Amino acid sequence: MSEHPSEDPHPRASTGPLPALVAGTAPWAGSPSKPEPPNTSHSPFAELDRQAWARLADTIEQPLNQDDVDRLRGIGEHLSLNEVEQIYLPLSRLLSIYVESAAQLRSAANEFLGEQTLRTPFVIGVAGSVAVGKSTTARVLQEMLRRWPSTPRVELVTTDGFLYPNAELQRRGLMDRKGFPEAYDRRALLRMVSEVKSGKPEVRAPWYSHLVYDIVPDREVVIRQPDVLIVEGLNVLQPARVREDGTTGLALSDFFDFSIYVDAKPKHIEQWYVDRFMRWRDGAFANPESYFHQYSFLDDEQAQARATDIWSRINGPNLRANIAPTRSRARLVMAKGEDHSVSRVLLRKV
Repeated sequence: MSEHPSEDPHPRASTGPLPALVAGTAPWAGSPSKPEPPNTSHSPFAELDRQAWARLADTIEQPLNQDDVDRLRGIGEHLSLNEVEQIYLPLSRLLSIYVESAAQLRSAANEFLGEQTLRTPFVIGVAGSVAVGKSTTARVLQEMLRRWPSTPRVELVTTDGFLYPNAELQRRGLMDRKGFPEAYDRRALLRMVSEVKSGKPEVRAPWYSHLVYDIVPDREVVIRQPDVLIVEGLNVLQPARVREDGTTGLALSDFFDFSIYVDAKPKHIEQWYVDRFMRWRDGAFANPESYFHQYSFLDDEQAQARATDIWSRINGPNLRANIAPTRSRARLVMAKGEDHSVSRVLLRKV
């Protein structure tokens, strides 16, 4: 964000019929391999390396093909069909278990209370740095979750739509802090998720264009009682603000049923950001209507220096001060290696 497009300026839309996933015995119910010794660490997270996590997908049918992966992959992302099968397939199954468990809990609570409350959307937050791949993660999860019988309707909203318009950011002196927590209309974002979670039939959210780098006044995102709502953004796991009187209000994550943090070493994320900037210089930036068209005229050395400067002044400090500290608040952490692939998964213990 800030002085760059924070995410893919060409979001992929989901189209066509969706074959349902076919699940056999839940892979964590048993495995032909020798059981691992119990984890005796006292961390609040259970840690699985890539091989252990990938084994969880052994009995689940892979519903996506290469065309699907190409459509869902963000610019500069290294998403592969193998990554979808080994990482996202078991994650989608795990999330479907949480959704089903939430429905069972609601049913039991209704019976106990003598109430008849209706099912409300299961809300998933996806957080992480600029250029770490969280937008692609959110898109893949949306596509995968739509294949499970219990969650055919999955909506995705990014917090970019809740950035203050550029005119307001300029008035507040925040244009160089676009992407920092103070650049968002936090009340509007909380209100939107609260209304979705309450079961409101129709909820509207602002539309953000990465091409013009601003809110588009005459366009909206309309959310109509999905089974699952995915909320993706830099700061979705930020804790509640402390008021002047010392009290705290609600945090966006208070409305989440599950949360994911996409993680990587800062030096790797910086390199991914610079690499992406260089690709966009000849791609998205080349569009004369792009806010960043000015960068398309830079030579390689100038573009490299400009991207590094933006990271050093804006994205790096935002990651260190505001985004990375929320990692431990996530229910699940996807840790990526230098090649963009997920090397391990940390899941908060139940």
